[in-house]
Amino acid sequence: MVEQRHFGVWDYVVFSLMLAVSAAIGIFYGCRGSKQKTTKEFLMANRSMSIVPVAISILVSFMSAILILGTPAEMYTAGTEYFVYLGGIILAIIIAAQVFVPLLYPLKLTSSFEYLELRFNSKWAKLTGTLILIVQQILYMGIASFAPSTALEAVTGFPVWATIIIVGLVSTFYTTLGGMKAVVWTDVFQSVVMLAGLLAIVIEGVSRVGGMATVWQINYDWERINFFDFNPDPTQRHSFWSLVVGGMVGWTATYGCNQASVQRYCALRSVQKAKISVMLNILGVTVLLTITCLTGIIIFAYYVKQGCDPFTTGIVDNSNQIIPYFVMEVLNFPGLPGLFISCLFSGALSTMSSCLNALAAVTWEDFLKPFLGHRLTEGQKTWVTKLLVLVFGGAGIGMAFMAQGLGGTVLQASLSFTGAASGPVLGLFLLGGLFPWANGYGAIVGGLLGLFFPLWISIGAYNLPAAPYTLPFPTNSCVAPNISMTTMAMTTASGITLDVLSSTTPALPYEASGIELLYTVSYLWYPSIGAATVIIVGLIVSFATGPMNIDEIDPKYLIPLFDRLFCCLPASWRRTLRCKKEFPRPEDIRAGDDSDVYDSEFVVPTTDEKPSQQPFTVMATDVYPNGKGPLTSYDSLGEKDVGNDAVSTENMSNGTYKYTTHL
Repeated sequence: MVEQRHFGVWDYVVFSLMLAVSAAIGIFYGCRGSKQKTTKEFLMANRSMSIVPVAISILVSFMSAILILGTPAEMYTAGTEYFVYLGGIILAIIIAAQVFVPLLYPLKLTSSFEYLELRFNSKWAKLTGTLILIVQQILYMGIASFAPSTALEAVTGFPVWATIIIVGLVSTFYTTLGGMKAVVWTDVFQSVVMLAGLLAIVIEGVSRVGGMATVWQINYDWERINFFDFNPDPTQRHSFWSLVVGGMVGWTATYGCNQASVQRYCALRSVQKAKISVMLNILGVTVLLTITCLTGIIIFAYYVKQGCDPFTTGIVDNSNQIIPYFVMEVLNFPGLPGLFISCLFSGALSTMSSCLNALAAVTWEDFLKPFLGHRLTEGQKTWVTKLLVLVFGGAGIGMAFMAQGLGGTVLQASLSFTGAASGPVLGLFLLGGLFPWANGYGAIVGGLLGLFFPLWISIGAYNLPAAPYTLPFPTNSCVAPNISMTTMAMTTASGITLDVLSSTTPALPYEASGIELLYTVSYLWYPSIGAATVIIVGLIVSFATGPMNIDEIDPKYLIPLFDRLFCCLPASWRRTLRCKKEFPRPEDIRAGDDSDVYDSEFVVPTTDEKPSQQPFTVMATDVYPNGKGPLTSYDSLGEKDVGNDAVSTENMSNGTYKYTTHL
């Protein structure tokens, strides 16, 4: 039974302040400017966001409380091998920036799955992708909300149900009021809180242990330092191949075609800015993953010096509670435990709000807009999207309560179920982008089977007994009540002999047989299984039902893979590799009605009234990428833009207002 400690006054002050600031950002953007009165502003921030806030928002949308709890727990119990996962994430970010951003950004989409309808000429292909995303995001919201609740209950006694409801209500509140802008800027604020909380643990932990050299030596003595295991066995939980290759596939789906990512990088003003915002995540992921991995080995070194591991001795109920237990034991300064819990909640809130915004966007664009778009005013459409945020907020809260039944670390739970759902999404986009013969029937059948197969494996895996931990844990200075244990002698490099706990239950590993062998596949391969299923089944069904003619597909819906990833190859080679087909540059692609105007600058005389209230007619030259364009007449500005997605107004010194419109 975990020993409970309690918050002090300053802890509650810090925690309450974090929640208040997050809510205040939503109120600010709900009352500022046009007050989120259009769906473009509510869902896409008028495509006028800046690079750094968007990059941070993409980062913390998926690096949340799951990262803060799960990664240190993984390092604590299984050693440093998990750090190799960083290589897979970096490769995924590069692929997303070079392949998927140039594919999706020029199309000016609100829902990323509109691409599937355009490419396959099939509404049902689009709805298949949307359905998969809804399943994935609701699962992810539930686990991300549950993660801080178990930690807070473990160390303070604060009930799980109250924590889940607070996360759900606060994130739903500011997302409903402030839309995309509120979500992005709360993500920025919450990223600072997350970083501060993690650094507090690392700095104090290293100080208590006696320096980073001591931390490393202790972990080396206790067999924790092991980065590379090249065993190709797919049933091995972690290996170099599953961490790098499997991780790369999963995170390519996340950064490249997940709605939360697409929605953010499409909120920028150019394809180059969109690519930069994604690439900046290399720096962010490296910093966050390095700090959380260091946290795990620092905490392990601390408990080695104490001679008592709280996990295997039953002081904490599961590995997810190790980090908060350490915080309450070591960071016993007023306000610091509150800072750490704020760090956890910030991660959960950022994930929850990003998922809510994404779910509202795809549900409106893909399900409701075709039926209601022409019947409702712009204001009514915005209210519908806000209502969708409320509905999905309730669904996320419900899923969080269901997540209490999951075993293992929250990290594995998250990557298991969301990985099973993200793989088929990636598969659909690759099927459409790389295989011009694939048709809508192949996308639908492949997508559904690609979701069902890995999800079935992940559910089956949770019915198998958990594998025992194989690394030693220190227990020489504590007594573990009501558990059976075996001890062994271990001599460290410094010559000290310690009694260590080798296993909490000295049982033989479970021998799977029959169909159970399929369930033993590493959870890191689930996205690859899903993506491969979609592509293989999709191509088989496409050829069986009549493949599409390659000449019928607009090149802007296809991926010139070798041009994007191997641009250093000679032009003649690349032309041969793409079957001598010519592809437009992403900067030259115009997407439907939204691309009629790229950039316009025009000046109108100033009046005593605000420019936004003064009707006028302006002749402006539309500036296209090639520098040419027709003259266009605009009727009125009102509260809307001028045939565009964004308008900025500047009061010039010469007595005129300068209007600059952007797509």
